[in-house]
Amino acid sequence: MPSVSVHLAERSYDVIVRPGCLADAGAALEAAGLRGRAAVISDTTVAPLHAPALLATLAAAGFGPTLHLVPAGEASKSLTQAEALCEGLAAAGHDRRSFVIALGGGVPGDLAGFVAAIFYRGIPCAQIPTTIVAQVDSSVGGRTGVNLAAGKNLVGSFHQPRLVLVDPLTLRTLPDREFREGFAEVIKHAAIRDAAMLGELAGLDPAARDVPADLLARNIAIKARIVEADEHESTGTRALLNFGHTIGHGIEAAVPYGTMLHGEAIALGLRAALFLSEQHAGLDPAVTRTVLSLLERFGLPLVLPADIPTDTVLDKLARDKKFAAGAIRFVLLRAAGEALVSSAVTPADLRAAIDHLRTV
Repeated sequence: MPSVSVHLAERSYDVIVRPGCLADAGAALEAAGLRGRAAVISDTTVAPLHAPALLATLAAAGFGPTLHLVPAGEASKSLTQAEALCEGLAAAGHDRRSFVIALGGGVPGDLAGFVAAIFYRGIPCAQIPTTIVAQVDSSVGGRTGVNLAAGKNLVGSFHQPRLVLVDPLTLRTLPDREFREGFAEVIKHAAIRDAAMLGELAGLDPAARDVPADLLARNIAIKARIVEADEHESTGTRALLNFGHTIGHGIEAAVPYGTMLHGEAIALGLRAALFLSEQHAGLDPAVTRTVLSLLERFGLPLVLPADIPTDTVLDKLARDKKFAAGAIRFVLLRAAGEALVSSAVTPADLRAAIDHLRTV
């Protein structure tokens, strides 16, 4: 089965993509060199589904696991929950010889990675993502963090995992809405780096829950290669992964966290970014139609709800970490599979793109 290596010198690690690998996690973590006790961080939705199997394999490997839960939903990505988890780990006797395992979607993944980065000034972590968003995107690359009222992911740290275990079988347990939202990130990866994947996605049955392991691995490889080129977002290459995310994050933060799923907001952000790509990067409108048809095929929203004010979205995205010294760094498409970071997008352009999202 496919696996992907992320090459970052002494911080290198593997992403294992294999159906059923959750049940063998103990042996895989041991083989990756992890030692000590394991603190599993998950949420109240994922833990009943997958924690028993994980805890059993960890116990069999001698890791003495403990389970630490947060409420399911984006609201748990907070400093309050991070503090509570650190207190919980300390109360359970964990120390600098322990390691953290994130079990769940992007929220437990980002939160657990952040806790690992700050507990005892940093302990190892591993990621076991159980949603498409987390499997192809957030579990790889080492970006961890929590949200503030001002915006998403404004507090965090780069903390690479020691191992990522991607078990496609966990996707079978996802509710329909959570399953479909993940394809926003898959479609984004295809748009920025793999034009051929756009055609392959058109042939995928949105109702099928057996997502091919090789499709997941190809998406992970796209993320891995970009992370290798720009681990700490210092050269601008990693910004390409933000295609659709500037306005998408603004929309997501404009409503109470959890009201709109991440992938749903990103779908709207992708439509806005395609609109601006036609204006500022000469994108062929046929590419826009192809991407929008895929988003629609997977049941993702393309029209911004009327009760989300444009000014609120603009205020939220202005606080986003993708702005450098107040300047807009916007990711556009020049062609399918070819993205670029542009400084040509103005505040007026952003407003026009958000207004475009209100059209059918």
